[in-house]
Amino acid sequence: MTLARRAGRIVEIRDGKIIRDGPAAEAAQGRASNGRERIRPGPNGLHFETQSDNVSGVRRTQPFLLLLLLVLVSPVVLAGAIPAVGDKAPGFSLPSQEGPPVTLDQNKGKWVVLYFYPKDMTPGCTIEAHNFQRDLEKYTKANAVVLGVSLDSVDSHKEFCTKESLSFKLLSDADRKVTTTYGSLTSYLGKEVAARNTFLIDPAGVIRKVYVKVNPSAHSEDVLADLGKLHASK
Repeated sequence: MTLARRAGRIVEIRDGKIIRDGPAAEAAQGRASNGRERIRPGPNGLHFETQSDNVSGVRRTQPFLLLLLLVLVSPVVLAGAIPAVGDKAPGFSLPSQEGPPVTLDQNKGKWVVLYFYPKDMTPGCTIEAHNFQRDLEKYTKANAVVLGVSLDSVDSHKEFCTKESLSFKLLSDADRKVTTTYGSLTSYLGKEVAARNTFLIDPAGVIRKVYVKVNPSAHSEDVLADLGKLHASK
């Protein structure tokens, strides 16, 4: 099918004969402008054809859109390298829900479970905290203290601890320095949060176990199991 302009009117020509002219041909031309059909130059004027690859074109964009969605919702690591097993644990001094700063040096002679978590009062973080609270006596018997760290404020920690009856200390790293030093600063949905990483530090201040992207439901049990193995190996 071919469209041509004659005497100021658009006509449709097929096999040398005028099939449609005036409004009918113009309507056909209108369809061409809606993206489903198109006009291109032809030997007798304007050639009218269906843009049959539109659907496949949309399909071709789907992988790109899926990739973009994954980039937007996936955590993006912003910090440097995560300290390794055998490294001296970086020192810190951070306020807790109880007020005074808590330091690593204050806990020399004890095992320290230093766990980073994304956000107070969110489902996964609540489960993780509940399990540490549940097992707190076991940690005490193993000469270990549990310290949680997030970017939340001290007031947020107070609310979280009161709401969930948490008695161990949660530290506020509002300026992100400690979280960054431990390679645990990440971004989720455009907001900076602490990654769900944990460091098991021995009484001499040396990192003995590193847990990355932990499962909050089973994490406390995993840490206790490793703590028992480390005690037994001495």
